[in-house]
Amino acid sequence: MKYLYLIRHAKSSWSDPSLSDFSRPLNKRGKRDVPLMAERMLSYDPKPEMIISSPAKRARRTARGIGAALGFAKKEIILDEELYSFSADGFLKIIQRAPEMVEVLALVGHNHGLTECAEMLSGESLVNVPTCGIVLISFTQQSWGAVGQGGGRLLLFDYPKRRSVESS
Repeated sequence: MKYLYLIRHAKSSWSDPSLSDFSRPLNKRGKRDVPLMAERMLSYDPKPEMIISSPAKRARRTARGIGAALGFAKKEIILDEELYSFSADGFLKIIQRAPEMVEVLALVGHNHGLTECAEMLSGESLVNVPTCGIVLISFTQQSWGAVGQGGGRLLLFDYPKRRSVESS
């Protein structure tokens, strides 16, 4: 069985209009939400074995904060440009080429691609994964290459403003 965490980057700052989208940092709320969601991830099972993140600053910071809580060194978090594409197809390409020895994969990226990917894979209507939101999907497939539309089951959908974790 394979498990996939889809994690949307924490809230970013728009205070400096001279920065490119790629370079936008986390804002105050984003910096507060990363440790909160990292703490929650410590209670989730199974734990990610690999984290792949968009290289955009806000996604990297989110991935590193959550990764650190889970025991990942900064250098163990893989950066992949495909996750900066904002498309479900970008996420799916990375999922399908993940190493087969990895049973639990975490991807950190951006909307709309992240929400679309979660909906496509789980067959559930999530409408929107909020900033710093986390989705966990399980697959009966034994190969990441076989993962595709509607093949997964939504196990968890959590985000900072949620008062209690909902799982199915």
